[in-house]
Amino acid sequence: MRSSLGSLSPYRINADEAPVETSRDGSLGQLLRLLRRHSPISRADLARLSGLTAPTVSTGIAKLERRSLVVALGPGSSSGGRRPGLVEFNARHGYVIGADIGGSYARLALADLNGTIIGRWHAPLRADRSPKAVTALIGSAVLQLLEQQKVPVKKVLELVAGAPGITDIDAGRVLSAPNLTGWNDVPLRDLLQTETGIPSTIENDVNLAALGEGWRGAARGAANYVFLAIGTGVGAGIVVNHMLHHGANWAAGEVGYLLVPDLPADVPRQDKPGALESAVGGRSIEQVWAEMTGSAEVEPGIKATDVFDLAAQGNQKARELLQRVAGHLALAVTNVSLILDLSLVVLGGGVGGHAALLDAMRRRLARNEFARPQLAASSLDGEAQLHGAIWLGIQSAAASGFRRSAVEGENAVPELVAAGT
Repeated sequence: MRSSLGSLSPYRINADEAPVETSRDGSLGQLLRLLRRHSPISRADLARLSGLTAPTVSTGIAKLERRSLVVALGPGSSSGGRRPGLVEFNARHGYVIGADIGGSYARLALADLNGTIIGRWHAPLRADRSPKAVTALIGSAVLQLLEQQKVPVKKVLELVAGAPGITDIDAGRVLSAPNLTGWNDVPLRDLLQTETGIPSTIENDVNLAALGEGWRGAARGAANYVFLAIGTGVGAGIVVNHMLHHGANWAAGEVGYLLVPDLPADVPRQDKPGALESAVGGRSIEQVWAEMTGSAEVEPGIKATDVFDLAAQGNQKARELLQRVAGHLALAVTNVSLILDLSLVVLGGGVGGHAALLDAMRRRLARNEFARPQLAASSLDGEAQLHGAIWLGIQSAAASGFRRSAVEGENAVPELVAAGT
């Protein structure tokens, strides 16, 4: 049975003290942690930083070398006297895969244990967006990615997938994903493990984006922030005191269901989008724009971001729609900030990071005497979810001492097992 992450993630974003070794020999974990943080480094410096004796360090490094977790680099530079022998963490000991399942697309990234991405894959979802079809697509994509990079599947320690809906990470199930077809109480973790033969973890996609922003993006160093994703759907990933918050029923951050003034007081339902999402989601913006311009249907090729571009260029109708969307979102951000007292809100998604939208929201939030967090656009070029998935995959692998866990059905995909061997 896989270990539970719990409703409040035990992994501290931005912290250097992430768990790396579960063996009884705590010195190995300490050395590995220092190696990951300071590579390349000498044995003498490892002894100094760890407080361990030189023989203990040498014995520990030898054990880690036998497990291929450490690589000897040879002599380093000297400030006088004998040149020290350097060692470093072997980031190619294993790999992790991050997967982002959107409402209309899927993306994958293959990374080493330092988080360096070495391969990417992306494609639109097919007409059949059922759980079975989507997991089959991901399985095929994993095979392609590993074959391209000549990485054997046995070296992939973890696959982390983000799902666009309420996700129970303990049970590995997607409870609800209204923007997909038939995604109600879906055992996604088991489906992925059966399809790929790789140990898997699932998370809400926006929660992964929040992790990614805290690790490598606009929220780096922030203790209390929210990642607000506005695209096909609307959702938020909430970080409190450097820790990801899931809530009692895994629904923390489902801000698309927020009840705000001038919007319908819809009762939240798992099988349909909420009131806020129906007003500010990308598809809704496109539909409203079609109505404002006298069209019965959305003009092919016109996206919400195109409407915001027109607003920035002075189009009066587009400006009206932009201000309406910004007003709804500013109220939502204010309400969330009144509860959580945030320092930062990072906006992302296909719509959320648009400069004109950010500017309009800032102007409205500036009216508040408090509950006016800093607003920033995602700095990860639309890949916040993938970076978060990679980060979480590395943490999960580290917590197992970078040992690959066995999964049921691993022998059911021999063509994938053989990839890259």
